[in-house]
Amino acid sequence: MATKGKTPGEYGEASIRVLKGLEPVKQRPGMYTRTDNPLHIVQEVIDNAADEALAGHGKRIDVTLHADGSVSVEDDGRGIPIGLHPEEQVPVVEIVYTRLHAGGKFDKGSGGAYSFSGGLHGVGVSVTNALSKRLEVTVYREGQVATIVFSGGDVIEPLKTRKAAAGDRKAGTSVRAWPDAKYFESAELPKNELMHLLRSKAVLMPGVTVSLSIEKSGEKLQWLYKGGLRDYLMQTLTADPVIPLFEGEHYADGGETENFAEGEGAAWCVAFTEDGNVMRESYVNLIPTSAGGTHESGLKDGLFGAIKGFIDLHSLLPKGVKLMPEDVFSRASFVLSAKVLDPQFQGQIKERLNSRDALRLVSTYVKPALELWLNQHVDLGKKLAELVIRQAQTRQRASQKVEKRKGSGVAVLPGKLTDCESRDLTSTSCSWSRATRPAAVRRWAATRRRRPSCRCAARCSMPGRSSATACSPTTRSTTSRWPSASIRTAPTTRPT
Repeated sequence: MATKGKTPGEYGEASIRVLKGLEPVKQRPGMYTRTDNPLHIVQEVIDNAADEALAGHGKRIDVTLHADGSVSVEDDGRGIPIGLHPEEQVPVVEIVYTRLHAGGKFDKGSGGAYSFSGGLHGVGVSVTNALSKRLEVTVYREGQVATIVFSGGDVIEPLKTRKAAAGDRKAGTSVRAWPDAKYFESAELPKNELMHLLRSKAVLMPGVTVSLSIEKSGEKLQWLYKGGLRDYLMQTLTADPVIPLFEGEHYADGGETENFAEGEGAAWCVAFTEDGNVMRESYVNLIPTSAGGTHESGLKDGLFGAIKGFIDLHSLLPKGVKLMPEDVFSRASFVLSAKVLDPQFQGQIKERLNSRDALRLVSTYVKPALELWLNQHVDLGKKLAELVIRQAQTRQRASQKVEKRKGSGVAVLPGKLTDCESRDLTSTSCSWSRATRPAAVRRWAATRRRRPSCRCAARCSMPGRSSATACSPTTRSTTSRWPSASIRTAPTTRPT
């Protein structure tokens, strides 16, 4: 008996697919990473190296752009474990790179492998592996060197180990990836974005050396910052600050764990300028948050609260001026680095922080620090207050102009009509339909209709004419009632 073929559009048990391993990433890569170029899958590897440095186990991160299009990232951290997993009975390094949601960063706080990290749920480097034609991992750990090779997320060369030689490093991880061009709009890495990323890592980790080598050009770059956020911000400002840079940091200690986890907090550096472009960068556990988030809102709240309190204390606000947070924030350039125990990002790309507690965390530490600084430097505080008040006055004047423009002319205009932009009466005209002409004109027209029609045999009763004056044919034509469809010319008598 012949079996029936599958009917197009049929929905049955066989219609349900179960994606295994890294198949979800290959099917929908845009849900896991940026697909305009491979920078983000490289950043996932860099972030892992940065997490080792953040945990205090690394002092170097070296990135190399090879001539064949591959990218390698090396660190001197602890190295990924290479033994068998106690439950899965598979080498741990293989699990890390071939399975989604497998990693060592789930257990935060004391006792976990990482107290603070940018990695959250064991997805990052698995995505890098899935979207790479080839990926090689070399681990230096416990006197051994282990190597494993993948292709498209699958193991093609199983884990091999050997004893460390004299020239091998003692500990660390080296990852070399060949991104698969079919998953990206462009296979070329944006070098400027990569350099900015590496430079920011060095800024946020004082004492950690970050380097970039480009094989094609032979160019080598290295970043090592000891001054931290202040040096970085000063190098990027395009105008002189109105007051000295406001910088600080505060992290919760053992006595503050009632409100925040131990180690949570933020470091910041803020500059106020009168002109020029503002520069704003924020990070959470070394992850750049280009779309901002609740930690930036906390900085904004803290700055506004402190400055508004200072202005109110010294009665500096002119009558009729109302301060808004944007008056303080509009001319503020800043670098903000927050440490959050369990951050909640918006999506796998992590461009925005959504953790609600981060707003309170940053604001709680920024506001009292700025209040103290302003009251210790009253003259500089008044200078900053003048800048903020000028911003508020400018905002209010702009708002008044918009309101005046909206309220000019006819009280309410329908959507198909707009304000007249020309004041030249010789080049403008007005046309009203019965439905859209102003109420005053409609009332005047109704009044005209209620008045008696002019008769030549009787005395004219039109307003503005003597009772002895009779209507001429010309007068009759000009004083007849308005057409019902539209009015094309202005009446000779102004409506009252």
